[in-house]
Amino acid sequence: MKSGDSIRRLFVGVAIVLLGADFVTKRIAEGSLLPFPPVQVVGEWVQLRLVYNPGAAFGFHLGPWSRWIFLVIAVLAIVMLYRLSRSSPAADRLRQLSTGLVAGGAAGNLIDRIISSRGVVDFIDVGIGVHRWPTFNVADMGVSCGAIALAISLWMEDARRARAEAAPSP
Repeated sequence: MKSGDSIRRLFVGVAIVLLGADFVTKRIAEGSLLPFPPVQVVGEWVQLRLVYNPGAAFGFHLGPWSRWIFLVIAVLAIVMLYRLSRSSPAADRLRQLSTGLVAGGAAGNLIDRIISSRGVVDFIDVGIGVHRWPTFNVADMGVSCGAIALAISLWMEDARRARAEAAPSP
């Protein structure tokens, strides 16, 4: 087995673990939460509340075709992330981790779009009083953290490339 293959397993492993955690937590939320009232976890700061989001992040909606448009976008994103993983340097663990997080999160929300016309299951509600962040789920956390990590990975690669180009040639 090539070392690059074992490193790239990180992409697949992270994606599968996140997908599993997302699936399980969403089914628990659907089975035990009602839309209102919320279940307080840390006072009013962190609550659990069942919400179905037919749109995208932050409730972004594209009308009656939203479900299908976001379904296609998610499939394309997963394919692009897999290709990015395959084309990345074998030793770039941060790149493999970050692409796995984003792909796993995209897959989690994609499954919701496939199995239900109600939309993506969201259940984590954070905020103070009436000032609330849009309700989210485990997949959304994976996408957000993965996107930040991917941006850091790409920035680090650009910085390495710039240093290599600036180094005096012998």
